Amino acid sequence: MFTNGRRSVIAATLSFMLLLSSYVADASFASARASVAAPVEFSLRSIDGQHVSNEDVRGQVVVLAFGASWLPLSRKQVQGVRKLADDYSKHGVIVYWVSTDSESAKSKNYASDEQLHAFARKYELNLTILRDPDGKFSKQVGVDQLPSIVILDKQGNINGAPIGGLDPDGNLSDQLAHRLDQLL
Repeated sequence: MFTNGRRSVIAATLSFMLLLSSYVADASFASARASVAAPVEFSLRSIDGQHVSNEDVRGQVVVLAFGASWLPLSRKQVQGVRKLADDYSKHGVIVYWVSTDSESAKSKNYASDEQLHAFARKYELNLTILRDPDGKFSKQVGVDQLPSIVILDKQGNINGAPIGGLDPDGNLSDQLAHRLDQLL
């Protein structure tokens, strides 16, 4: 059906396309790896009006627990975050709850600072609650579902992939112990 000349052109074209796609994939992978290795830059407002930035926590291991007040969490899940903070605070690990609730009263996912204070009281969540109302920081660190956990090492780099979901019956301290102990 094809002549030898056409076969050679098709083979050369396919070889070139394969080589090009391999190069693009390698470049994309290298770029993704480089972006993960760079310290994460952020500045988020707490519900108490303070700002927390990457510079404030440099030199400490940080656990960011992403969630929202509208998300139906079990008491055990939230207690797991609190227990994690209690167990590791003596080792210099800082745990923050990062609320993705909107700050716009017109949004269906709106929560005021007072509503987030009430959420924290309801679940006895004695952590600093930071706000990420537009989701920019969540996206920056690779969070694609709620709840999720992201760990930052002492240099501010993301340690491993975000952990999506919180096991309702699991012990979060036990689940993260290996990763956190390696960073301390």
